[in-house]
Amino acid sequence: MTAPQLDRLLSDPTRLAIMSVLCAAEWCDFAFLRDGVSLSDSALSKQLATLKKAEYIEQRRTYLGRVPKTSVQATAEGRERFLEHVEALRMIVERAPNR
Repeated sequence: MTAPQLDRLLSDPTRLAIMSVLCAAEWCDFAFLRDGVSLSDSALSKQLATLKKAEYIEQRRTYLGRVPKTSVQATAEGRERFLEHVEALRMIVERAPNR
């Protein structure tokens, strides 16, 4: 078995925070995610586009009457990459000397 690897895409703290929220839920409402990671709508949209292009997330747009509602979820690959990245970070931290 190979050692877990850091993921360049998730090295960005904002994307890491987004994925941490998404990996804790099945589907996540856009507004909840925005507030959970303290981003503006446009900043979150930009980060989600990056994650979607890499196939880490998928988005679903529904309508409640005439009001659009966007939901987001991590894909199976996105969850796997996130967990591997977290494990690689954990291994790095564990190598640090205890004080």
